[in-house]
Amino acid sequence: MESLIAALPKAELHVHLEGSLSPALLFALARKHGHTGVPDSVEAVERWYEFRDFPHFIEIYRTAGEVLVDEEDFAALAEDVVRTLAAQNVRYAELSLSLSDHLVRGIAPEVVFAGVEAGRARVPGIEVRWIPDFAGDRGADLGERTLDAVLEHGPSSVVGFGVGGIEVDREPFAAVFGRARAAGLHSVPHAGENQGPGRVWSALRALGAERIGHGIDSLQDPALMAELRDRRIPVDVSPTSNVRTRAVAAIGEHPLPVMLDAGLLVTLNSDDPTMFGTTLTDEYRAAAGLGVDVVTLARHGFEASFASPELKAEALAEIDELT
Repeated sequence: MESLIAALPKAELHVHLEGSLSPALLFALARKHGHTGVPDSVEAVERWYEFRDFPHFIEIYRTAGEVLVDEEDFAALAEDVVRTLAAQNVRYAELSLSLSDHLVRGIAPEVVFAGVEAGRARVPGIEVRWIPDFAGDRGADLGERTLDAVLEHGPSSVVGFGVGGIEVDREPFAAVFGRARAAGLHSVPHAGENQGPGRVWSALRALGAERIGHGIDSLQDPALMAELRDRRIPVDVSPTSNVRTRAVAAIGEHPLPVMLDAGLLVTLNSDDPTMFGTTLTDEYRAAAGLGVDVVTLARHGFEASFASPELKAEALAEIDELT
């Protein structure tokens, strides 16, 4: 199993750039900028990355992101994250970028995009795309401001638009997602992580969601499960994340196997790997421990991605050769 997991070409579709800040890099950037709001040692940062619940996680996530100030900070983070993914045989990645968090701090979008583009360019052998998002709990106006920044300054590597943060009703974001879709961006909202299946319904109906981030609460509604299955709407699942934010009590209780058995197009992801003490490889190990076919998950990752048909075909053919 270890050899198979290592050999499988992988796609990572739900991983947050800022949620991938390693304790060492976070500590270094905090010292660089004199940021006193984070712990004063690498070991203390590791302990800091322990979360009581989802709101506490969001609080730490936003504070950690404050150490990203200039173009080189974003480049260093992007390079570190992409290099870590490439080392796990990830061939294609769609990284979520918490652009709104930086905008509210006064960081120019040009700085963010220039930095992350420079960082990804330093790592060969992996194709990286960006999904900028905004924090839904901070309101629709911030969503509009975030989309404006994307449309004015976003590079061609931006493929989608998302909403994250503390999970609130998705209906108020219909207009901004309508604008994003009209501009050619894919709709990739978080929904149904910890606030019930109604959030997933509203993401589908109001936001035109093409893929659902998390979506584990969909299991509470058989009609929603049928909708996701019949329309082949992918659901990005991150088991360790759900355990670390207390959405699921234990890894052995994760609904991943049930979702796959129900016929959903489920992808496997690491979400915020350094903050949750995991990697995509670890997620594959966890899935195997749950009795899930990891080859199916690898195939789903490419099938659900916004990668080119050529990249998808090449990766799927390689997976077939391994099995």
